[in-house]
Formats: sequence, structure tokens, C-alpha cells
Amino acid sequence: MGFSIPHLLVVLVIVLAVFGTKRLKNLGEDLGAAINGFRKAIKDGGKSQTPANNDEDIEQKH
Repeated sequence: MGFSIPHLLVVLVIVLAVFGTKRLKNLGEDLGAAINGFRKAIKDGGKSQTPANNDEDIEQKH
């Protein structure tokens, strides 16, 4: 009891009718930017701390 291609096409047509193509395009762009930002943050691994955070770390060590 799964979804077949015709079922998915019907759902896609309904989503397009409700939201419109322009809104879905904006949603896709926003989602892509969020994923890229997340990947960049993971890749950096916390190396990009702000100077304020570094000062707090130094004060906590003393």
C-alpha cells in the first residue's frame, strides 16, 4: 500500500494549484540556501567564533 507515480502526480498538481509556481520557487530557493548554510556551518566546525565568544572563553578558563 504505497504511493505510485499517478498518486504523486495528483499530489503535485494539487500543491501547484494551492501554492502556485512562484511561491514554490521561492520556497525551494530558501530551502536550498538554508541547506547550504547548514553544510557550511558543519564544515567550519565552530571555527568561526565571534571575538566576544573568545573573550568569554578566556574569562571562564581563569
